[in-house]
Amino acid sequence: MTDIEHNMQQQKVTLDLSKIKMAIRAGIPLSITTYTFPREMNLYMEDVLTAFLNELDQNHMAEYLKYCLNELVTNGKKANTKRIFFKEKGLDIFDDKDYEIGMKTCKEDTMNNIKHYMTLQKNAGLYVKLILQTRNNKIKMEVRNNSEMALREYKRMHDKLSRAQQYTSVDQAMSQILDDSEGAGLGIIIMVLMLEKIGLTEENFQILCENGETITRIILPLNEKTQKELSVVSHEFVKIIDSLPQFPESITKINQLLNDPDSKMSDIAALISSDVSLTTDLLKLVNSATFALSSPCHNIADAVKLVGLRGIKNMLLSVGSINTLPKVNEASGKELWTHAYKVAFYSYNLARNFCAKDRHVVEDSYVCGLLHDMGKLIFEFAHPEILNHLKALCDEKGISISVFEKLVAGVNHGEVGALIAEKWNFPESIIAVIRYHHEPDMVNSEEKRLVNLVYLADMLVHYQAEEVEYNQIDTDALALFGISDENQLLSISDSLIKSFERENK
Repeated sequence: MTDIEHNMQQQKVTLDLSKIKMAIRAGIPLSITTYTFPREMNLYMEDVLTAFLNELDQNHMAEYLKYCLNELVTNGKKANTKRIFFKEKGLDIFDDKDYEIGMKTCKEDTMNNIKHYMTLQKNAGLYVKLILQTRNNKIKMEVRNNSEMALREYKRMHDKLSRAQQYTSVDQAMSQILDDSEGAGLGIIIMVLMLEKIGLTEENFQILCENGETITRIILPLNEKTQKELSVVSHEFVKIIDSLPQFPESITKINQLLNDPDSKMSDIAALISSDVSLTTDLLKLVNSATFALSSPCHNIADAVKLVGLRGIKNMLLSVGSINTLPKVNEASGKELWTHAYKVAFYSYNLARNFCAKDRHVVEDSYVCGLLHDMGKLIFEFAHPEILNHLKALCDEKGISISVFEKLVAGVNHGEVGALIAEKWNFPESIIAVIRYHHEPDMVNSEEKRLVNLVYLADMLVHYQAEEVEYNQIDTDALALFGISDENQLLSISDSLIKSFERENK
């Protein structure tokens, strides 16, 4: 969901709720870019904002934020037009004398020939961009335009914000400003007063210049009630899923042996080999193209030597999870497992290329990629009786039905999956990836690289499916692995696609 202006000129673009829901679940930004800002774009932006807030149960903010959106986008468009006007007149907008000369006729001249200036603005690549994102229990709404503010403009904007603090109502602001015969800046002042009506202060509103862009950012806390209810329902769900099979006892016993520093590798291999089914699954996994062994492995003793105790332990968790969470025939279930296998493959191959010196990251990457969406898998296979019980619990506690529906749809699936992983006594590294794979900036430094690795693998799969775009991928995660532009990401993506296709021929 990015530059759709050309499409709007051809036909009416319908709202894609699936992309909005996915962005919310994954914590990735939604962005819409416009160069000329036709009326249809204004309405589309409003529709996206309304749907976004509706999915988050923040409808009470909609009218206030729509006003803010229109004000900020209009200001961004005006700023771009002003740059084009100054350039056409041969004036330097950053020079005080030129600024005074240009501003005498800028408004009148541009308004009288707006189509001309809009065309020049588009040809120059000057845009206004709306970005919406929810992460860490906050909503971020940004309006960006690639015309950096002059110091004079920056000071003027902050003066308007300071003046807004003097007023207690829109009526008071309008009467005093109009009495002073200075209507300019009224829109920003009204916007600040509207934000105050929904409990926000000047700390929630930021204006900054960065990398050639002017960025106006509004940070909104998510409804605390909704967050608490999601947490309550998530924990209750984990409590009542007694029908979920316990983790295989045979694998639990082997893991206990693996965790015992006095255990001998021969004893571990013998215990694994005593389970024919488990031995077959493990050898199949270790001999897959995923692990790219130089020669085939024919017995568990060799497997233990080749991949190490930690590697065997992670393979056991992979096999145990696959067998505990049964595959189903429904398309949605197959799709989830296909996604899980692909993210696991990508995670492992990314780890071998970017983290070759960090043995633990390489060893943990496959199982973490495989199980990152375990919360979604749990809901997919949950018996209808469990969901009915959970729904009744919501009714009993007075929790909104929309909270229940969001939980089942995948909101908070990271937390649900992590709670299940804790119940099964999984290692902390796997629990951290499951919990934070959509919020890599929230993880502690110890697991940071592994969580970001799985996050990137997950985003690459969505990127290849054209469900996310390059600018929606976390820049810190990209930087952590030295990815600085989309061409670099495309090269990595193409390589992973070819490798995955070779394995699955």
